[in-house]
Amino acid sequence: MSETVKRTSEIEEFTNLYLIHPISSWLVPRLASLRVSPNAVSLSGMFSGVLAGVAYSQYQNTAFALAGFAFMLIWHIMDGADGQLARLTQTQSEFGKVIDGICDYVVFISVYVGLALALSAELGLWVWIVVLGAGASHAIQSGAYEVQRQEYDYWGHGKASARLPDPHDLKKPTNGGVQGLSFWLNCGYVKMQYAFSGVTSEQRRHIHEIFLKHPDRHAEMRRLYRETFARSVKVWSVMCANYRTFAIFIACIFKEPLWYFWFEIAVLNLVLFALVQKQKRYNTFYTSRLRDALAE
Repeated sequence: MSETVKRTSEIEEFTNLYLIHPISSWLVPRLASLRVSPNAVSLSGMFSGVLAGVAYSQYQNTAFALAGFAFMLIWHIMDGADGQLARLTQTQSEFGKVIDGICDYVVFISVYVGLALALSAELGLWVWIVVLGAGASHAIQSGAYEVQRQEYDYWGHGKASARLPDPHDLKKPTNGGVQGLSFWLNCGYVKMQYAFSGVTSEQRRHIHEIFLKHPDRHAEMRRLYRETFARSVKVWSVMCANYRTFAIFIACIFKEPLWYFWFEIAVLNLVLFALVQKQKRYNTFYTSRLRDALAE
């Protein structure tokens, strides 16, 4: 399988690189030979995630906690496979990205709701406030992390499929229905990503203008981007779904899933704030490096 089908290895976090994606990569050509669509893979992963939520609703029983963890791992494998399958079969689409994103959120909503039902029965309805706060934090943190990956693939490797759309450039469909819903979901999601990632439309347009002015030096400019941001993107991976899956499982094994939700709110939001400030400095640093390199 070519590197253009796989995700970018130098910014991939440990568990994806050595556990999840090797299994996904083994699975993808077999799914392609069966003509399974990427959206069907996304939906099957979502179903596994829903089962994880059902299992975690009985987290007090260690066997159910283990089952929840196993179902979450299956979802991760499917989530790694759907994008690879779309790239392999050249069936990428904005609608597919929306479906993938919705499936990811449904998985964690299922798990959060399952745990909230169990915890509220034990501790009271106030638990739902904590869980809702953790869920909102999760959506913001995950969206911000995904921006870093997309930007790295787009500017660092020139992958057109990773281009982050500008909210002002999104075209509203003339008809409603599924396309209209897809537009509004995608537009809202993109706006959220810009708001909490340290990436701005102005910054991106500025870099784009520099690339247009120097078409003969794109390789050098992309190399500079990779040198500047590779380590930063790997640090951002603390926000990835894999570590949440492990954290939820550990909290449930210790019979204290509420710890996880407080961790999401109190710790990861502070980490996000620090990463955004750092990202802004990296953006300025890269622009400065570009000017210096092109002035030579």
